[in-house]
Amino acid sequence: MDGNGRWAEQRGLPRLQGHQAGIEPVRACVRHASRAGVEVLTLFAFSSENWRRPAAEIEGLMALFADALRAELAELDANGVRLRFIGDRARLSPALERATADAAAKTADNAGLVLVIAFGYGGRWDLAQAAQRLAAEVRAGELRPEDIDETTLASRLQTADLPEVDLLIRTGGEQRISNFLLWDSAYSELFFTELAWPEFGRDAFDRALAFYAGRQRRFGRTREQIEAVTC
Repeated sequence: MDGNGRWAEQRGLPRLQGHQAGIEPVRACVRHASRAGVEVLTLFAFSSENWRRPAAEIEGLMALFADALRAELAELDANGVRLRFIGDRARLSPALERATADAAAKTADNAGLVLVIAFGYGGRWDLAQAAQRLAAEVRAGELRPEDIDETTLASRLQTADLPEVDLLIRTGGEQRISNFLLWDSAYSELFFTELAWPEFGRDAFDRALAFYAGRQRRFGRTREQIEAVTC
């Protein structure tokens, strides 16, 4: 969800107002994803690299996130949305840590859209913590090094029980994935748009879904192999 700060700066507004303007597109996309039959929607809310931003902006973002979570939780729960949070929570305030844990617990039994919030998350961090967990298991004699394969590593990621990413949408005009879900996005279709996140609504989401629907996903196979299977 990129481009909040630049959207605000272009309008002579404080960056935090750009982040505030980004709340409505979140609401719209969650509702539209549910209607469109999307099973899992992951939002990159705050990256591990975002901790490098000015302290005042970080403080404002934390407060904004906490307020939005309180304001939206009842509606999300009423609509069957199940909340998940991934990322390093060690630097969160105790109050925000409790709020995310309580929100996840409150919606844990819901059967609708799984809404994953990546907060304090980085793809490299996730791979590193998975490697640490595997190393600890090897040291404890619970796992042999030769038994570690792609499946074993994937099972120690924070996204272990989630499907791999089908479609990755990047707003704000940048064309990179910026350390987001590196393992899970290995075969993602990538959709880039010049729209800043506050400008991204239902029509833009539909364009991204149409782009995805037009892709042929081969996963290393040839076009002929895919067509032979699907015809």
